[in-house]
Amino acid sequence: MLTRRHILSSIGAAGLAAAMPRLALAAAPGDRRFVLVILRGALDGLAAVPAYGDGDYKSLRGALAIAEPGQKGADGSDGALDLGGRFGLHPALAPLHDFYKRGEMLVVHATAGHYRGRSHFDAQDMLESGVAVPHGSQDGWLNRALAAMPGAASAARNGLALGQTVPLALRGKVPVASWAPSDLPEVEPGLMQTVAALYRNDRLLGPALAEGLKGQSFADQVMNDGQRMNQPPGPGRQQFLQTAAAGGKLMAPDNGARVAVLDVGGWDTHANQGAARGRLALVLQILAEGMVALRDGLGPAWDKTVVLVATEFGRTVQVNGTGGTDHGTGGVAFLLGGAVAGGRVVADWPGLSPAKLFEGRDLMPTTDLRAVAKAVLIDHLRLPAASVDAQVFPSSAAVKPMAKLVRV
Repeated sequence: MLTRRHILSSIGAAGLAAAMPRLALAAAPGDRRFVLVILRGALDGLAAVPAYGDGDYKSLRGALAIAEPGQKGADGSDGALDLGGRFGLHPALAPLHDFYKRGEMLVVHATAGHYRGRSHFDAQDMLESGVAVPHGSQDGWLNRALAAMPGAASAARNGLALGQTVPLALRGKVPVASWAPSDLPEVEPGLMQTVAALYRNDRLLGPALAEGLKGQSFADQVMNDGQRMNQPPGPGRQQFLQTAAAGGKLMAPDNGARVAVLDVGGWDTHANQGAARGRLALVLQILAEGMVALRDGLGPAWDKTVVLVATEFGRTVQVNGTGGTDHGTGGVAFLLGGAVAGGRVVADWPGLSPAKLFEGRDLMPTTDLRAVAKAVLIDHLRLPAASVDAQVFPSSAAVKPMAKLVRV
């Protein structure tokens, strides 16, 4: 969290110089933005995007089945929002349906990362590291992507972590900035400038404090509402919306960050998941509202933005004994943004008949999530394909980027 109070509390840290990335950038590599949104806990893809046109959907999903578009559920709830036939969107994601109708959202169904176990920890690690085995790298694929950007020297600090910690996806050799709301009180005006002057000649603390204050000044100017943005973060919905809106504002300027990561939990729905209403519906609504806040924060820069919403794995097709779903495999990913060639569902649909399920219980994954990420990196951020295959996602040349996902 890059604020004056954070700088003050970190003065004694031995690694302060590395902990003070700046938000103000001297020269950003192009005007295209990319945001990775990680849904931690495993989103149920068949709930978010129900395959109502599959003949086995309703019987297999049972009480968790979403009614077809134009129909009502048994509890009187709304049916799915149509995505062009066969697939629908959960009614709680109505704001994203507006994106879809404007051609600013694309759905990739029956997708999964390259992990085939059922451990949240291992799956999230591979989702963020991009390597072939769990815990096989200390850095993340997005940090390596920053290093591979044309003019990599100027790419430093073009990455932005939105939250209390820097996620693995952004950790690595390239310095990145971070921002999160805080409930700590502000220090007195001018105090940090006094401290910076005191340590001006210190080789470690002097440059770190100067960089931190520069970043704070940039954030204050961009927000133009620093007092409100530093109010205590509320639980759940309020904090996510606040962070998403701030992320958009920090990426919007010409000298703002170009790559950011935002995550949100609450997707591990083993019990009482609900169908069109219930626990999962509430989290889906928060996600949708957060994407609207991100778009509004970006302003005109939204037209040059791609947002990838991904989760570590899907969930079981059938409901369990506690009204929820267990850890699965195939799921769904979303691409949002003005630079997305949207208004459609992309799916090599495997079907939901028992013989077609992965290990007899999960949606069969037919699209590697890395193929989606590669398309964004190569076609949108203009990274060299060879670097993406060898450096960003090592030993992944066999995974080809999906075509025509973004407006090039």
